[in-house]
Amino acid sequence: MTARTTLRTTATSRITAVGAIAVAGTLLLSGCGDQTKKDSGPDTSSKSNSAPLFNKLPKAIQDAGVIQVGTDATYAPMELKQSGTIVGVDPDVAAALGKQLGVTFKFTSGTFDGLLAAMQTGRYNLVMSSVSDTKARQEGLDDKGQKTGKGVDFVDYFTASTGILVKKGNPEHITSVDDLCGKKLAVQRGTTFEAAAKDLSKKCTTGGKSALSIESFPTDAEAQTRVKAGGAVADLNDSPVAAYIAKTAGGGNDFESVANKSDAGPFGIAVDKSNTQLRDAIKLAMDAIIADGSYKAALDKWGAGDGAITKAAINGGS
Repeated sequence: MTARTTLRTTATSRITAVGAIAVAGTLLLSGCGDQTKKDSGPDTSSKSNSAPLFNKLPKAIQDAGVIQVGTDATYAPMELKQSGTIVGVDPDVAAALGKQLGVTFKFTSGTFDGLLAAMQTGRYNLVMSSVSDTKARQEGLDDKGQKTGKGVDFVDYFTASTGILVKKGNPEHITSVDDLCGKKLAVQRGTTFEAAAKDLSKKCTTGGKSALSIESFPTDAEAQTRVKAGGAVADLNDSPVAAYIAKTAGGGNDFESVANKSDAGPFGIAVDKSNTQLRDAIKLAMDAIIADGSYKAALDKWGAGDGAITKAAINGGS
């Protein structure tokens, strides 16, 4: 889980990762989790399809009538599980895309840091999981700049900044990421926030301040629990996710969120670089749902309208 959005010292975040409704809870860590409702897309029972952009899809997907999507459904309000069904901003945006394309988007939950690799082995057609579009991910580079894979293409569909989740009352008086120098930070493993935290720590020491102490956890829910217990000062998330957690966790009594608005960056729908036809079809569908208003409606339903874009882009991240 995670891109999910952004702490941009050099990296853009998930930037990345998050379990949000229950701070403590057992989250799905396997790659074969729950799926969206069977009626979350158009009727594809007939090979003839009158959807506006159906003919733009690869023939294999036309024949299947389904686009398989990998996600980490622990990142409310972007993607989460309710009564065994994956819901949230991303599934609702995908349902709108499905009406333009004439196929169903079928979501399966897995651990965030394995989603892109699973897509490249053919398990998924797309990854839609609040993934920050970064040059490193486009080029298949790790946090040290070393080549680890062929990279992916992104169709950008949302914008978020870094959200700093702190204990209710903000006892350490955190107002920006610069206030985290010398303090203990909790993050989800495999997200761009983990890499960004390391970059921030280097920035702190270069500026004559103390380094960060960073604890990485398999899920964001565990990072949240660490903050709630006082074992860490803050957890980093994408801004809409941090705001949602602060509003809902413990009835709104557990956390506060601070937005670091200067580092906003895009989330992208990840597509294998070899599948340019699917990538381009998704881009056309994104522009169509922006134009018809169904995109903004999906975001507003979850209180995420501030992250709306006005035009889709391919590989627009830095």
